[in-house]
Amino acid sequence: MQKICFLTVLLLTLSLPHVFAQKDIVILEKKKEVIRNEEKEKLKKEVLSINKQYEDEVITFEEAEKLKKEAAARRAEKIEERIARLEKGDASETVREIKPARRTESIFVFAAGINNTLQSGRGLNSSDYKVWGSRFAELGIAGQTRLMEDNNFARINYGISFQFNGLKPTDNRYFVNNNKLIELQKYPVDLRKSKLNYYNLVFPVHFEFGPSRKIEKKGRYVYDTEKQFKVGIGGYAGLNIGARQKLKYNHEGKIKKEKLKGDYQLNDFVYGLSGYLGFGETSFYVKYDLNPLFKSPNLQHNNISVGVRFDFK
Repeated sequence: MQKICFLTVLLLTLSLPHVFAQKDIVILEKKKEVIRNEEKEKLKKEVLSINKQYEDEVITFEEAEKLKKEAAARRAEKIEERIARLEKGDASETVREIKPARRTESIFVFAAGINNTLQSGRGLNSSDYKVWGSRFAELGIAGQTRLMEDNNFARINYGISFQFNGLKPTDNRYFVNNNKLIELQKYPVDLRKSKLNYYNLVFPVHFEFGPSRKIEKKGRYVYDTEKQFKVGIGGYAGLNIGARQKLKYNHEGKIKKEKLKGDYQLNDFVYGLSGYLGFGETSFYVKYDLNPLFKSPNLQHNNISVGVRFDFK
């Protein structure tokens, strides 16, 4: 038994230097890769600067090509020099470790624009609601996760949003619940304002596609989508969490305001399709409710919103 223990300890002692040597090799290779990436990033910046000079007609095409070749050769030589110093253990050659890009980032979403409904057999030009007076807004928080480990072209956005939708009836009308049938009736006096606001809490999901640049920022790689085109396709589902009708009119020489919290027969469950097309943080945004706005047996109205969306990282 003692011989077995002795042999085990001996084998472990003899193998330890080999294990540490392998670990040192792995660390060295990682540092070499960092050096190569650093010099490649510097070369990219030099090439962009040369291209800018050519676009501004400061230099000719031939001069630009010559400068690019010289820059590439200079960076290749620099890589060899730095790796040689690293292998010799030169203390002057320091390698700054850059952390990998996070797979998931947080996004703050804000959108606003015009709101209306699509009704059976009727277009927006014959809508019961004012086109420019009916508006929507959306506030949300989302996570954005790239679908591939080392490529940010395809990503998925998912989160939670609060939707504020408003409809302003035309022709001095307001909403009335007549035995669970929602009607637009004439108000007895001239209305300065008539508007139905309804609020949804939804969980949107979008598949987003678009190019990005991998850059280093504060010691970490990030995928930068600033000044890049993007398109998002998806949908949302959630709940209606409330509604309120606002009326404003003149009464005996004074402006009177009413806020009515009656039952407007809105569907409790909300779901729909949405998408956006944009550049950088700003996008053209459309969302459409697949569920009818009002419960049966009311006529089918499907909410539609068009506006501008901002995604802030």
